Amino acid sequence: MLYAKPRIPLFLAILFHITGVIGILFTPYKDWFINNTPFTLLLMGVLLAASQERLEKGFVGFFLLAFATGMVTEMIGVNTGILFGNYTYGRVMGPKLMGVPFLIGMNWFVIVFCCGSLMQQLNKVMLAKYEAPIPRSIIKWSVVIDGAVMATFFDWLMEPVAIQLGFWTWEGGAIPMLNYACWFVISAILLAIQQQLKIKAQNHFAIHLLIIQALFFLSLRIFL
Repeated sequence: MLYAKPRIPLFLAILFHITGVIGILFTPYKDWFINNTPFTLLLMGVLLAASQERLEKGFVGFFLLAFATGMVTEMIGVNTGILFGNYTYGRVMGPKLMGVPFLIGMNWFVIVFCCGSLMQQLNKVMLAKYEAPIPRSIIKWSVVIDGAVMATFFDWLMEPVAIQLGFWTWEGGAIPMLNYACWFVISAILLAIQQQLKIKAQNHFAIHLLIIQALFFLSLRIFL
């Protein structure tokens, strides 16, 4: 895949998310924008990969692992309720396998990778700021724990909006704490593996995308 300079994916991400907010909140074409959500999610995943300066084996391997982990854990959740809770996916998210849209696997990769990239970058800034050396083990655990907290917070931010847009529904209408517990644990495991693969935090678009998507869901959460 050809490397795309960060400003191109950034421009497209801003354009699509601003257009989505305006279309959903202020136009009579709300349903059209909602139904095209799968395309936007897929595009963001492609842009994330395209903005990676080097598509090293670790990056590709982590994508496959995060995608598969997201799909399998969600299949267990949808079909048994053991993980996350009792919920079902709507038709908005596109084609499914055992009740789970394929885009959910992509969504897991995007969220976890972006959170990991942000935490790695923050640690890099902290190391440059303070002269005292910080043990590598502390840095790794900081990325894992703080990144998992961030991914869980992102899901908390997204949940009410996703329900209103018909992405998925919870039995009884309430979001169980089990959902957030599973998000934290699964994200932490994936981030720990990401650290072992030593994927460098060289993708600044990943950080921008996380912020853009957070603002997107925050806007809809407030005004929808």
